[in-house]
Amino acid sequence: MSGVFYLIPLSLGLGAVGLGLFLWSLRAGQYEDLDGAAERILFEGDDIPPHHPLPPGSTPQSRA
Repeated sequence: MSGVFYLIPLSLGLGAVGLGLFLWSLRAGQYEDLDGAAERILFEGDDIPPHHPLPPGSTPQSRA
């Protein structure tokens, strides 16, 4: 039963830390553009051509 006297303040302290980190992330603007981040991960880099390895014995200058 004496463990409860330690666990309750510990859980309240961890909850306060979590709430503080959440409020800090709100003020830092982490949740401003949720749709943009979701689309950016899907479409970023589409204009970069896929990497094809060079055949043995060729140089990058002879590839073009």
